[in-house]
Amino acid sequence: MKVSLLSYTEDPEKKVAAAARLCYSTVGAQELLEDLDDKKTAEFLRKLISMGHLSPLEHAVFTFAVEGVSRVLSHQMVRHRIASYSQKSQRYVSEHNFSYIIPPSIQKNPEALAKYREKMSLIAQSYAELAEIVPKEDARYILPSACETKFICTFNARSLLNFFQHRCCRRAQWEIRELAEEMLRLVRQVAPVMFEKAGATCDVYGVCYEGKMSCGRAKKIMTRG
Repeated sequence: MKVSLLSYTEDPEKKVAAAARLCYSTVGAQELLEDLDDKKTAEFLRKLISMGHLSPLEHAVFTFAVEGVSRVLSHQMVRHRIASYSQKSQRYVSEHNFSYIIPPSIQKNPEALAKYREKMSLIAQSYAELAEIVPKEDARYILPSACETKFICTFNARSLLNFFQHRCCRRAQWEIRELAEEMLRLVRQVAPVMFEKAGATCDVYGVCYEGKMSCGRAKKIMTRG
């Protein structure tokens, strides 16, 4: 998996703080920005987030490039609807000798791995045969969800907080959890205050909203505290 932060709003934390202050100020945005130093920005952002006043966070956007992931992951990603996506097309890009993702549980099991690779080879052969007699857009129907894909996605900060809450959770599937953790690491480098309380609720608040589906980690955190 390869994840890059391609671009983001300039001075994202100050932009968000200024947008929030504008709601209660008689002066303009530029004057508000000039009045914000790092300390004021951090204090205001922490207050803003603790109050749950998150709409100003939508003014900060972050664009990521993601490669070396499966279509299993990309199908889960698009469920996060407050985002924009551009993905490699199997309709126009040939998948002859396609790359594929191997889950850790299969990778560490020699018997499962041998069977997995065998079936992938058969699928690749079948795809190649079909692509000779039908359009690629129809031959692709035989391809597995394990196919490697790549995409670019753009989130605003508010949507990212929601994404991290759900996908950094231990109950999220391993691949998208790995992606979420790397995306969180990247945005914390450029907006540390905004994302200092981002992540699974068990990590951030010591609580879990999964009910009977909970992994039980939140209780362990509270016990240690």
